[in-house]
Amino acid sequence: MSTEMMTIRQMCDAFHVTPRTLRFYESKELLFPKREGQKRLFTKRDRARLKLILRGKRFGFSLEEIRQLLNLYDRGDQQLTQLTQTYEVAKSRLNDLERQRDELTAAIDDLKDQMKWGEKMIASIRQTPKAAE
Repeated sequence: MSTEMMTIRQMCDAFHVTPRTLRFYESKELLFPKREGQKRLFTKRDRARLKLILRGKRFGFSLEEIRQLLNLYDRGDQQLTQLTQTYEVAKSRLNDLERQRDELTAAIDDLKDQMKWGEKMIASIRQTPKAAE
């Protein structure tokens, strides 16, 4: 399967994506399947590109960032430019994710504190005898 062409169905099954996703990536010039009439056939290169696209999306890269990085592959410098640029984008994305994680951790801690306060207030109200009726 490493050198043969794959149909859209095979790609969907192999990468757990929908045909719509593959067509979308094709329309964004991220994938370039061969055409046989209405049939799309995906090459080994398309499969490698899709793997990188999905990984980039998982890390939060924009499609435009992914497209630009993929387009650096054929620069003829043994992928030095592509790897360097990818590293810089990844470093920036990591900083963003760590900042978001820190913000989430702070929000979770604040919410837990508020919930503890709420528990105490509820318990206090439940323990207060009702005024004579």
